[in-house]
Amino acid sequence: MSRIYKSLPPKGTAIGIAFSGGLDTRCAVAWMSEQGMAVHAYTADLAQPDEANPADIPPIALQHGAVKARLVDCREAMVREGIAAIQCGAFHLSSGGKKYFNTTPLGRAVTGTAIVRAMREDGVHVFGDGSTHKGNDIQRFYRYGILVDPQLKIYKPWLDQAFVTAFGGRKEMSEYLERRELPYKMGKEKAYSTDANVLGATHEAKDLERLDSSMRIVEPIMGVAHWKPEVQVAPEEIELTWEQGQPVELNGKRFPSPYELFLEANRIGGRHGLGMSDQIENRVIDAKSRGIYEAPGMALLHLGYERLLSAIHNENTLDLYFTLGRRLGRLLYEGKWFDPEALMLRDALTRWVAPAVTGTVKVELRRGDDWTVLSTRAEYMSYAPEKLSMERVADPAFTPEDRIGALELQNLSVGDNRDLLLHHLDAVRKLGAATRGPGLGALLGSGEDE
Repeated sequence: MSRIYKSLPPKGTAIGIAFSGGLDTRCAVAWMSEQGMAVHAYTADLAQPDEANPADIPPIALQHGAVKARLVDCREAMVREGIAAIQCGAFHLSSGGKKYFNTTPLGRAVTGTAIVRAMREDGVHVFGDGSTHKGNDIQRFYRYGILVDPQLKIYKPWLDQAFVTAFGGRKEMSEYLERRELPYKMGKEKAYSTDANVLGATHEAKDLERLDSSMRIVEPIMGVAHWKPEVQVAPEEIELTWEQGQPVELNGKRFPSPYELFLEANRIGGRHGLGMSDQIENRVIDAKSRGIYEAPGMALLHLGYERLLSAIHNENTLDLYFTLGRRLGRLLYEGKWFDPEALMLRDALTRWVAPAVTGTVKVELRRGDDWTVLSTRAEYMSYAPEKLSMERVADPAFTPEDRIGALELQNLSVGDNRDLLLHHLDAVRKLGAATRGPGLGALLGSGEDE
């Protein structure tokens, strides 16, 4: 059974670490190596837009004392899981109609499983990363790690009091690397932190923890700052084509792989500032946090997919899509994307909803989330204008006489409901005279019973 080391394991232990190349993971590799650990560094290539070339990162880990460093290619897997999330509507966070597309949880699902598989190949069974005890990622990496390798033990520097005491912040970490002659040149200090992958970018912490700081302080890395009046954004018409639930064309062009198509979707959505949102969310520890999110490609593909869904599927199927998708989104957020309950929901949505989605949606994109659907075509649609046309049709689906009968059939349920409501009111009046227990005020010690 997996256990978490509260302090460093014995000297010589092989430890795998998810290595981003940032200040914290550089410091962790150098410090663990100095303490006698055999550090193996694993960098995920997520086509992250904040890195010019992820292949440049593993050699940095070797410079800081790692005995081995690998680049793990996760690009195709990221897009595969992102499209699956769109097919399932696996997005539970929404504010004012703007969705968060769970891009970081999807990244952790792919990264956590891919890195631990690579570690298992190398015979490394102790896993660490840079996540802190206050966030979601510590749970996500933990769950995905032990799912892949039941022998896995966990050592996270930011859970070790010795490491936390030695490196309280960025200043102390930078000074430590200077002493080790491993200088780290910090870039321009931002008013927030950023984590990104090909599906989207997350901006949070620092100034963004205050709700009087808006999206305006963020410099987007996947598109334009659509709120700036000086930013020119020209309207653009885009056609999105799906076949059996898979995006296959953008503006009539096919691509060598879903990954290449997704990159183009990011470029298209990005030049309009599509898919940016400001969300207050509930972390897995039941405390609220706030983030600013970018996901131009996810937003563009989701727009086309749900338009086709609404034309193709009946209302009961759509109700299940939204209900089950929201539940699946929360499971994904909690690091349970590959758990049985999530796979059950995912299987139902990808098998019974997605395959029927074949068609093309044409939209005009303007600025931000300002867009208009121009046309919708599908191989099969439940929507048919003649069914409810206000004009005369040769063979109507139903007649006024049919509707009279359908309405009168509802007399039974309406009458039953009226009688039940009257009975309920009478029962509530009788409850008023019954003896009650202590009220909420007395229970909480905040005043008289109510």
